[in-house]
Amino acid sequence: MRTNSTKELELALLSQSENGMFHAAYGKELNFYRAVQNGDIDTVMELYTPLDTLDKGVLSRSPVRNYRYHLIVSIALITRFCIEGGLPTETAYTLSDLYINRADLSDSVSDLVIIHKYMISDYTNRMYQMKKSNIMSMPVSQAVNFIHKNIRKPITEASIADSLSVNASYLSSLFKKELGIGIKSYITSVRIDIAKNMLQFSDYSYTEISNYLCFSSHSYFISVFKKQVGITPKQYRTNYFQSNWRI
Repeated sequence: MRTNSTKELELALLSQSENGMFHAAYGKELNFYRAVQNGDIDTVMELYTPLDTLDKGVLSRSPVRNYRYHLIVSIALITRFCIEGGLPTETAYTLSDLYINRADLSDSVSDLVIIHKYMISDYTNRMYQMKKSNIMSMPVSQAVNFIHKNIRKPITEASIADSLSVNASYLSSLFKKELGIGIKSYITSVRIDIAKNMLQFSDYSYTEISNYLCFSSHSYFISVFKKQVGITPKQYRTNYFQSNWRI
């Protein structure tokens, strides 16, 4: 005896066949996610399929909701592939939260298509940069993971060294030698990078972002952001938030 779900599956398969609608080939899809994971920009561009194509299943009768669901699935898969590829877990999940929140606030297919493309580009470039510079010793690798995991807390060179049971001066010297940047500067760059994403993909206020990333004050956050990026957080949001996104 066939269950209702079996009947529904058969009807759905028949409908898709009659209308020429098929899901993306698994092999191609897997290769695409592996390319993102490896930071392989050329292969990602070659295999990239825009969100608003016809080879995706129907998850909702509402076009906007349908593409939003597909976008969220894509974000979740890419996030996990990149974590598997070495992207710090906290960074990967924070990016995922930001993109999903942005998708939730978007009410047009065109916006969702832009978010999808930008999200793929963002993760791929992060993996590319990580693979490019990630010839690190164990202490430096552990220090980088500690920083990303605790980026919302006060972090010092001493606290990192203590957590790894290594000498602070030795760690500081090794870190700069391998990554070409001091620990304090690296922490600041990570925080500013997250701040840029929050300004672009969330509605958090400047003060909330400053507090979230553990800057000592709102004014200090603005000062550091402007020094690193060249414009203030307010100008950055004005330039890049919502309808101003373009790949």
